[in-house]
Amino acid sequence: MNFGRGPSVVLNVGGTRYSFSREVLKDFPLRRVSRLHGCLSEQDVLEVCDDYDRERNEYFFDRHSEAFGFIMLYVRHGHLRFVPHMCELSFYNEMIYWGLEGSHLDYCCQRRLDDRMSETCTYYAAEEPNGGPEGKGRRPPGAEGGKWLERMRRTFEEPTSSVAAQVLATVSILFVIVSMVVLCASTLPEWRAPENRSVEEQSRYTAESVREPSGIIEAICIGWFTAECIVRFIVSKNKCEFVRRPLNIIDLLAITPYYISVLMTVFTGENSQLQRAGVTLRVLRMMRIFWVIKLARHFIGLQTLGLTLKRCYREMVMLLVFICVAMAIFSALSQLLENGLDLGTKNKDYASIPAACWWVIISMTTVGYGDMCPITVPGRILGGICVVSGIVLLALPITFIYHSFVQCYHELKFRSARYSRSLSAEFLN
Repeated sequence: MNFGRGPSVVLNVGGTRYSFSREVLKDFPLRRVSRLHGCLSEQDVLEVCDDYDRERNEYFFDRHSEAFGFIMLYVRHGHLRFVPHMCELSFYNEMIYWGLEGSHLDYCCQRRLDDRMSETCTYYAAEEPNGGPEGKGRRPPGAEGGKWLERMRRTFEEPTSSVAAQVLATVSILFVIVSMVVLCASTLPEWRAPENRSVEEQSRYTAESVREPSGIIEAICIGWFTAECIVRFIVSKNKCEFVRRPLNIIDLLAITPYYISVLMTVFTGENSQLQRAGVTLRVLRMMRIFWVIKLARHFIGLQTLGLTLKRCYREMVMLLVFICVAMAIFSALSQLLENGLDLGTKNKDYASIPAACWWVIISMTTVGYGDMCPITVPGRILGGICVVSGIVLLALPITFIYHSFVQCYHELKFRSARYSRSLSAEFLN
């Protein structure tokens, strides 16, 4: 150590003193303490600690004394655990101050820290667009046009950001509900066009259906969704990123079929190709079911599901691999035991391995429709093993998916509560 006198130094952490020799500080496990060994002046020392007593050669740190005591136990014994009755995040801040990381914690405490941090990890990301350097660069102070576009963007993208955003979200939800009711009602026998119409009648019915009340309601809903999508595209910051977002892709999939069906109706007319076009029109009309997914923009539950699937795609792939491997094994064995061996009794339901795959899927998922089942004793034993194996294999990745689902729910709930606080402030103003 190049500063101070005496063979030893004293660390005063929150009123608790620790005495060390100078040589010990050189390779001390805590980076902040080891930095004292290379200090050349009192100014360098004050950059490391809060105060310094030259006479006693004592260094003061205004930190949590009990937390530092547990950190010293890690220095001596190599095990770092949380202080009882102390917030995990507060102890983690003490660790960072002294130069430790989350990996130095014992495994059980690491899991507690991960669970605790999952509730606050979105906070800083949510503040960046308005308070971070990147947000300031995109919307400089005094730029009224930028403020207006940012206000419009938040109104359309964040349903809880303002009163206008909530009104807009409510209207959009009502349009989705109305369109779904019309779609369901259009499949009723009283509303559906008879299938035995001639080509001319089908052409006339298709042209007149647009003028019916259901067609008018459908056109109004599509007009609202189209206008909403166009405005959101105009006020978006990054147009390429806007097109790549999953919810925006779903909006396009829900809107496009209507315009395609209208164009096909206009161009086909009374042509003989109308019968083939009629099947295509029914498929396009049924694609309006994607409008239901538009509700994910306004409900945390559906957003949590989408975010969980996005983050857990590796676990989902692992789950599918488990199912495929088990399906290949059990379908081959069941086909062999039920139909492949010459036992005098053959089960025609297991005539092939692909046919047996259906039985494996409904058995592993414990659905068991009963449409096909083994009749031999070895086949029933194999069925029992298949059911138990399905429970075990499906339960293994579910734990990771559940943990990610809870984490995503807390993140989105925290973000929604943050925008709700800004909404309350708007009401007060």
